[in-house]
Amino acid sequence: MKQILAAALLSLTLSSCHVVRFFTLNFADIKDYKKFPKVAMHKGESHFHFYTNTASSVKLPEHVPFKGKYYDFEQLLDKSGTVAFLIIRNDTLLYENYLHKYDQASIVPSFSMAKSFVSALIGIAIDEGYIKSVHDPITDYLPELDKKQFGPITIEHLLDMRSGIKFNEGYFNPFGDVAKYYYGTNILKYIRKLKVSRPPGEEFEYRSVNSQLLALIISRATHRPVSQYLQEKIWSRLDMEYDASWSIDSRRHKTEKAFCCLNARARDFARFGRLYLNGGSWSGEQIVPKEWVRRSTVFEQPKNGFLYGYQWWHNRTVHPLSDTAQVTGLRQVLTRKDKKGHVLDTVLVTPLNDFVARGILGQFIYVLPEKNIVIVRLGKNRKHMAWEPFLREVALMN
Repeated sequence: MKQILAAALLSLTLSSCHVVRFFTLNFADIKDYKKFPKVAMHKGESHFHFYTNTASSVKLPEHVPFKGKYYDFEQLLDKSGTVAFLIIRNDTLLYENYLHKYDQASIVPSFSMAKSFVSALIGIAIDEGYIKSVHDPITDYLPELDKKQFGPITIEHLLDMRSGIKFNEGYFNPFGDVAKYYYGTNILKYIRKLKVSRPPGEEFEYRSVNSQLLALIISRATHRPVSQYLQEKIWSRLDMEYDASWSIDSRRHKTEKAFCCLNARARDFARFGRLYLNGGSWSGEQIVPKEWVRRSTVFEQPKNGFLYGYQWWHNRTVHPLSDTAQVTGLRQVLTRKDKKGHVLDTVLVTPLNDFVARGILGQFIYVLPEKNIVIVRLGKNRKHMAWEPFLREVALMN
């Protein structure tokens, strides 16, 4: 009887408002791929296999600080809620570990790592002529948006999270916009109600709606669902081991939650990292345009404090402002503020050459080109761990 009531409650909440689902379904959970309807993306006929390391040459950090204590590497993985950790160098799996009852075949939602996949599809769509340029106004593809408000916003503004679109990114606010897009059953309805809060290009503001609009532009330009385009152009061509899926808002509307919710396995996420490590090339075939990969992963000019560009995150070096005379090359003066907008300090920042796709629970595809390394970390939670610099430390050791 209890099981019947639980099933009835779940059915009711899935069909009711997003606020109820926020509380009943536990926002941003690693099992969320089971809770939402989804569309499948199928792998190709052939499979690419990473070599297995037999020399035990991997180097792992010891005495890692975490929440006021020190742990060895594998203790850290366990304590931090990690479910998968892979280190790949020169196509060889130096290290592969699954925890908390997960294994190689376990499905894990990407959360915001999906944004980097969307970026790749924009590059492909431009190369194929479906989209003219990153400088196109988004209203060319989204005519339902008011041209006076949204006309100045370009595709590149969306890619760099500099659109100025009003959007509440608060993940723990049941009335916020992220909750609407995550739990709502009609994303297009919310898009039609969007407003602009500031002119584009003024400020970096991480807003998931930018990625959702990019995916909608892809669908409009290519005349097919973004999940179908991903299957055709990437998933079926990277010799993936498994099929994947993309969660959608509802079976009625079938809009992919493109800012998140690509459901796949650790090794297949690693294959996407390998694709970008190799400049968009796979088995001699150019899957993502080489120039697009370069523009996505290498800063040509100062922007966003060298933290973000084209839907990818980056590590950076922070220098005191007094070092200005000694620091050469590409750099940016950055005023850092707290959450309330109060100025903390002014520093000098310079870019590093690694890049990473990341998701809210500490999902990461990390790439360090100089060492030919890809690292995948998937987790049940982020646990307030500074993962990006830690992943760089691990990569530099190997």
